[in-house]
Amino acid sequence: MTNPLADKIKALIKANGPISVTDYFSLCLADPQHGYYRAREPFGRAGDFTTAPEISQLFGEMIGIFLVHAWQEHGRPEPAIIAEIGPGRGTMMSDMLRVIARLAPDLYRSASVHLVETSERLQKVQAETLAGHEGKTHWHESFETLPAGFLLLAANELFDAVPIRQFIRTAQGFRERVIGLDADDELTFAAGVAGIDPSLLPSPAQSVGEGTIFEIAPARDAVMAVLCERLRAGGGTAIIIDYGHLATGYGDTLQAVREHRYDPPLASPGQADLTSHVDFEQLARRAKAEGVQVNGLAHQGDFLVGLGLLERAAALGRGKDTLTQEGIRSAVERLAGSGAGKMGELFKVLAVSSPEVTLAPFQKKAQ
Repeated sequence: MTNPLADKIKALIKANGPISVTDYFSLCLADPQHGYYRAREPFGRAGDFTTAPEISQLFGEMIGIFLVHAWQEHGRPEPAIIAEIGPGRGTMMSDMLRVIARLAPDLYRSASVHLVETSERLQKVQAETLAGHEGKTHWHESFETLPAGFLLLAANELFDAVPIRQFIRTAQGFRERVIGLDADDELTFAAGVAGIDPSLLPSPAQSVGEGTIFEIAPARDAVMAVLCERLRAGGGTAIIIDYGHLATGYGDTLQAVREHRYDPPLASPGQADLTSHVDFEQLARRAKAEGVQVNGLAHQGDFLVGLGLLERAAALGRGKDTLTQEGIRSAVERLAGSGAGKMGELFKVLAVSSPEVTLAPFQKKAQ
């Protein structure tokens, strides 16, 4: 089967030499003709992956509860801006707004709802999902065009899709990992010439073996910096949920998912979702450097259970038939279960605020 994006990337490499992992990542997701987000329907059973909001309404409801709590701790400012970056089908925002309207009618009444979405196709899907909130909802191509004011922001699986750079340990030290062509004209990984500032490494290069990969994501840092600047200017809280690690470390996490299965990252450019794990320690470092409070960092399972996921699930299942109750139990297990590959452990939650507030389930203020 022909792959037009693979052909385009090969032609680029033949003309200009190997490309960085960052450039490959960007082309795979955002190439104007053949990029994954331009051409595919990524979500749901028929797509390539399922996000937490699509598993159960409980997920969006818990995020809604958290944002109501943050609003209350900030002193109930009105009007508020409720925003989401990368809102998928609008499912999470719909579940959040239902809870917000019930728990904090004043917040719901005074708030405007803003969705940052670059895909026109997905904007239409979101508009259908959020039809009950007409007149409140606004769309933006970019985070920068959000109106000024107090902000409650949610970003679920946003940062994993922001490109990374990779460096590989060679006999000469760490070198930037690039993508070139092998003898059969197929895409292959290689070591380029660019090095890395040793102070960025979690431990000295000599302490790890050849072939070890280190990932950094200046583009993620830049997104985090803009987000923090916005919180500093207007006040508010942002909650970031993604898969990743709590501590900066070595390891290759570049991965492609196609039809709910892992695919080699170079096998199907533009036809598979390309992501990598988020370094939450680095995002928290960036927030602190920007003068924004880090409320806390937790595993998704601990965060959801701490917010009352189990009690809410029990209430949702009360009086329902066995099949429905079983469905709710299974959704809770998927969202909050621990163990290898379970979302409860794999996914992390970072909350940041300005000015400082104490937010449950992160009990104490982070230093």
